[in-house]
This record gives sequence, structure tokens and C-alpha cells, in this order.
Amino acid sequence: MIPERAVPRAVLRPMTTADLDVILALELEAFGEEAWSRGMLEGELAQQPDSRHYLVAIQDAEVTGYAGLLAAGGQADVVTIAVRRNRRGQGTGSALLAALLAEARRRHCTEVFLEVRVDNLTAQRLYRARGFEQVGIRRGYYQPSGADALVMRLDLTSADLTSATGAGAAGAGPRAKRGNQ
Repeated sequence: MIPERAVPRAVLRPMTTADLDVILALELEAFGEEAWSRGMLEGELAQQPDSRHYLVAIQDAEVTGYAGLLAAGGQADVVTIAVRRNRRGQGTGSALLAALLAEARRRHCTEVFLEVRVDNLTAQRLYRARGFEQVGIRRGYYQPSGADALVMRLDLTSADLTSATGAGAAGAGPRAKRGNQ
């Protein structure tokens, strides 16, 4: 019997433009033809800290995931979460989501929205474990695939952000639809 290897917890830190080469490779791995471009990511990072909050997860000196939040006017949107395939199921997605929700609360947001592919059951379980509920569907949301997205919402005024951990989010989680993504 092979002993289980202890998996170190991810350390989260703010994303910077110095991370973009690694993030672009992770984008392609996680989202394929729907990956964001360098220009899209640069545009998001340029809006930090005013309305954006981006984090990277580091394990064993490697970027293993990242996530982004848009927060304005009392409302927040989880715009992306991605975790390397070989690091999924280790709590990285859950840690990133928890940090985004804490940031939304710190920014006095009362609710958080996200979109998630209808076929991404792993990510949906993570979001439901955190208290998100489905509030709608966006037909053909993801481009160029045309995949549908579930719209989910979390009421931060009643959510307990410390209670659920969930599984690590798989790729193709929430994605803000912008431009020719």
C-alpha cells in the first residue's frame, strides 16, 4: 500500500502582471478555446484595486490556480476561478472562492453572482456548498462553444462564509462574458 502524501495548502497572494505568462497557460489548460487573452487579463488587472480583486494560489512554488472578483455598488461577481488539473480536489478552488467572498464582504457587498457552465457539476457543487443558489440560465453564454451558463447568487447578508469547504473548483467555472471570449 502506498502511503498518502500530505498535500500542502495553497498560499494565496494578489495577482500581478508578472504572473500573466503562467496564468495564460493555466487559462488555456482550464478553458481551451474560451480562454481569456493577455489583453483581457491585463485589462482586469489594471482595474485593481478599484473594482477588481485577483488572487493566485501557490503550492510547491508553483501557481496552481487563480480567481477574480468584480465588486461595485454593493454587488460582486466572481468572474473566474481556475485550478490546474493536477491540483484539483485539494481545496485550492475552495480557498480561492472563500477569499473572494471575504473580499466581497470587506467591500460591503450584499450579494455575489457568478455564471458556471451547466455541464460543470464539480464547480456547481462547490458553489452550492458555499450557499449559492441558481437564479437563472444564460443560453449560449460561453463563446465560441455556445454552452449555457447557470446564473447563481449568494446573499452575503445571511451567508456563513466559514461553514462550507467544498471540493476544488474545476476549470470552466464562472466566467464574465466580455468581448470575443
